[in-house]
Amino acid sequence: MTEPRQPVQPVSSPPVARVSVVSETLFGVTITDPYRWMEDEDSELHEWLAGQARYSGSVLTGLPGRAGLLARIRELTARTAPDSAFRFAGDRLFHLRQAPGASVPVLVVRDGETARTLLDPAALPGAEHAYLDWFVPSPDGRYVACGVSRGGSEFSVLRVVQVDSGDLGEEAIAGTFHGAVSWVPGADTIVYHRYLDPAPGTPPGERRHDSRACLHRLGTPVADDPVVLARGRSPRVPMAPVDRPFVFIPAGSDWMIAVISHSALIAPPGEQMSDCSLYAAPRAALADPGACPWQRVAGPADGVTAFALHGTDLYLVTHREAPRSSLVVVSVGEPDLGAATVVVPGSERAVVGVRVVGDHLLVHERDAGMSRVARLPLGGGAAQEVPLPVDGVIEEWVTGPGRAEAFITLSSWTQSPQVYRYDGRTGAVTDTGWLPSSPADFSGVEVTDLRVPARDGTLVPLRVVHRRGLVLDGANPAILTGYGSYGLVVRQLFAPGMLAWYERGGVCAFAGLRGGGEYGREWHEAGRGPRKENTITDFIDCAEYLIEHRYTSPERLAGDGTSAGGTPTGGALVRRPGLWGAMVMRVAAPNTTRLELSENGPINVPEDGSIATEAGLRDLLITDSYLRVRDGIRYPAVLLTAGLNDARVAVWQPAKMAARLQAATSAGRPVLLRVEAHGGHGRGSTRAQRDELLADVLAFLSHELELGAGSPIR
Repeated sequence: MTEPRQPVQPVSSPPVARVSVVSETLFGVTITDPYRWMEDEDSELHEWLAGQARYSGSVLTGLPGRAGLLARIRELTARTAPDSAFRFAGDRLFHLRQAPGASVPVLVVRDGETARTLLDPAALPGAEHAYLDWFVPSPDGRYVACGVSRGGSEFSVLRVVQVDSGDLGEEAIAGTFHGAVSWVPGADTIVYHRYLDPAPGTPPGERRHDSRACLHRLGTPVADDPVVLARGRSPRVPMAPVDRPFVFIPAGSDWMIAVISHSALIAPPGEQMSDCSLYAAPRAALADPGACPWQRVAGPADGVTAFALHGTDLYLVTHREAPRSSLVVVSVGEPDLGAATVVVPGSERAVVGVRVVGDHLLVHERDAGMSRVARLPLGGGAAQEVPLPVDGVIEEWVTGPGRAEAFITLSSWTQSPQVYRYDGRTGAVTDTGWLPSSPADFSGVEVTDLRVPARDGTLVPLRVVHRRGLVLDGANPAILTGYGSYGLVVRQLFAPGMLAWYERGGVCAFAGLRGGGEYGREWHEAGRGPRKENTITDFIDCAEYLIEHRYTSPERLAGDGTSAGGTPTGGALVRRPGLWGAMVMRVAAPNTTRLELSENGPINVPEDGSIATEAGLRDLLITDSYLRVRDGIRYPAVLLTAGLNDARVAVWQPAKMAARLQAATSAGRPVLLRVEAHGGHGRGSTRAQRDELLADVLAFLSHELELGAGSPIR
């Protein structure tokens, strides 16, 4: 189990990384890399990382005001949204609950008014904390398939809980990273996706090749599980080694859908997809998976990003002929996309997802990233707007076969998540009362909704959150954050711990950068591959807007990006170092020209590019901020974070950037590498780890941007 970090003895300086220059020429471009040796992840790197952790821990723990910030953050986060991830199965309701004081969420089942804990990961023995990554109940509610990982790694091991008894079955299937599990109706059987254990000596970039979808019957040996779909198993479904086959059985359907993911983004079961191929087949074909008559529905060029199945009607969200996507329907038995019927045509809004609720379709759309919902009769007719009680985002929406209702979790920048019931018969939306309001009182905080002109005239959404009555005098410490990749939009806006920043006078601005999904596929494509420079310059242009309109000033402005958010932050850092007082890059991959050689890297090629082609190399050189660091430049203060168990970004990525900046900067400002020894990419962290990280970030920025102690907002 991981415990809250204890005070660290002062350390005078970070360890200096050994320089061993490697030069190579690719398509006429010479690349010089002084820290390539770190990619071996040997004992030398880990000793250096341990030294960096000691140094950053010493600095961060000793920052003035950190103890007070941590105490306030703990107070704000302790009782916020204890329940989440609601799922219906049979007559039962399943969800996660994280009670005040609990380190990680537990799995709860409700039978009528009775609730009981089914699985508490914290009770599982082991040296590192366990976390429930995902869960999928069987349609009858008798079983729940769960993914449990250690140390925030997300390397899920599939376990099965028997609901009546609460017993944990003998199944322990490793490599089930994504939670792509479907139950076969009427049978104690699942279809699941897994990665195989790589052979010794397999290069990192090939360790996740040839994953597969398998069929498992409870109580039988996993080694005997037949393969449902994998590369070379079906002549109807061509696959490359990097492709991942996910097989879904929609609830109440006699059909199954195979999603072949060619890139990093797949959100089971069938929403927020990208670069996928879809196939359909009768569920009965599972009796002989090797002879399954898969029919092709769509390929990557068809741009299907979500689907829903009702009877033999297969509804598809596609950007094939609509830059912000449309909704079409085909027959699942004869899926001719060229003859599809348009149900919701493309418009200014981006179509995101679709569900069947009663005798209506429920369509999720986005307007500059904010959620909108429309309903229309299954038999055809005009769409009607469903008024939502919150102008925010849908974190999740849950439906069930035969249920004329949906449950929608909504939140905004200033309102904690609430679960609303949508009545499929009347279209009414009412609060279930399932979630108590957060004790974090945001009534003294306001959101300014802006559209910032980028240098090419494109209007970029920017939401600025600050305490009411903010004086625009240029003296406000401000954080600008953005993501801008994979067509994604942040789905959890409410961050109770950030009230500790706002009540001290801090500002936070959220930029909807090109490359994200604020305006659908059109927005994604505008910041992808050869157009990735837009993601970075949008971030810079939003920063300049905040300065020009006196929200802040360069010495009091920080950038903050997580994961792919390291592209705009890293890119802005090396292009405009004088624009920032500080920069935070969390679990980022700044050395993108080496990304595809890491374990999780190959699936990012469609988004970022590949060094195997001249065009791909040009694309990667846009986003590789590590290679753009120059000696003698006055860089701002920088905080990088890394997790030793990160399954998405190799630890040497932030390590190389930290080493390069520490050696290059002439400003005398700190460059810190915060290393989480028992953490990963962020998902799977304990409550203590999340609170400690936020306290470190806010204390670091408060110190570097000279934020006053402030007082609670009244």
